[in-house]
Amino acid sequence: MDTVLVKFAGIASEFEVSKILDLGFTEVRWYGAIIAFGFLLAVLFGGRTAYVWNINLDKMIDVLIFGTIGAIIGARGYYVIFKWDYYSQHLSEIPKIWEGGLAIYGGIIGGILCAYIVCKIEKMNFWNLLDMVGISLLIGQGIGRWGNYANQEAFGGITYKNWGMMSDTVVTYIAANKSEFGLEGVENVAEYIAENDLYVHPTFFYESVWCILGFFVLYIILKKFRKFSGQLFLCYGLWYGAERLIVEGMRTDSLYIGNTNLRASQLLSLMIVVVCGVLLVALTIKFTKNPKPIEGVDYLPPMNEKEKLNYEKKLLRQAKGRERRKRIKMKLGIKIKEENTDVQTD
Repeated sequence: MDTVLVKFAGIASEFEVSKILDLGFTEVRWYGAIIAFGFLLAVLFGGRTAYVWNINLDKMIDVLIFGTIGAIIGARGYYVIFKWDYYSQHLSEIPKIWEGGLAIYGGIIGGILCAYIVCKIEKMNFWNLLDMVGISLLIGQGIGRWGNYANQEAFGGITYKNWGMMSDTVVTYIAANKSEFGLEGVENVAEYIAENDLYVHPTFFYESVWCILGFFVLYIILKKFRKFSGQLFLCYGLWYGAERLIVEGMRTDSLYIGNTNLRASQLLSLMIVVVCGVLLVALTIKFTKNPKPIEGVDYLPPMNEKEKLNYEKKLLRQAKGRERRKRIKMKLGIKIKEENTDVQTD
């Protein structure tokens, strides 16, 4: 069905949700449109951050192009690998990403691997890039999860609370997977759900809210508490991993490791939380005791003292606003005399 009525516990009205967005001259799926919109906002924020950090935009475009390709391949590949029993019999469906089936962790892994290669080739600071990626990802994920709402997927088990969700699409899924919902002995699932006023956890909504909230948390850290390259990405791993560790346990469409009951994303989330948490604490203590200017994204080319002095002056002339000049001075480790514009190296 391309259109379905969705109801929420505690809300009298029903909401008509369509999978198709009619643009007049063509039709696209809301799933793809929403993910594309989230991606666009993430790119715009990343682009603005790149400008503030004086990152070479040509290099950033290279990272964006190859990172996006790697992310799409990684996201689909991760999902297909853990659903290989199905896709091995339906090979033609593997490229159909518009129908769903993109794993976020796979996308992150694929995108980061490609970005790392580009950073090595272009001589960019990989850890600063990861900081930019981490905070931008939270925008894309927070918005992109609503694509799952359009497809009526990525929901959880039955809840008796006053915030659940239900639709015919969900009912059909429950009827086909009774054991996942503890309804093995129920013959008419639709009738049983209606009579008992049952709902499912809207886990896509939980994750969306958590990611958007996380963006503001990391933005505050960026502006007030950033001490070293990689700090924001470690915060991202800790923040998102903690949420996914909990919410993944509520879902009924998880990817499992082989024939075990181990949820792949839940196990990976636990590992990410532990690793990022330990590194974040250790490095924060280190750089609090011994603070250092955060290295610029682009490596400086070999220069003699005169060339370096001219380069520093050029950056400061181009900088707009006191705060930006202050960041550049911290990054370069230089001082400016109050009485004139001469630059002195420390």
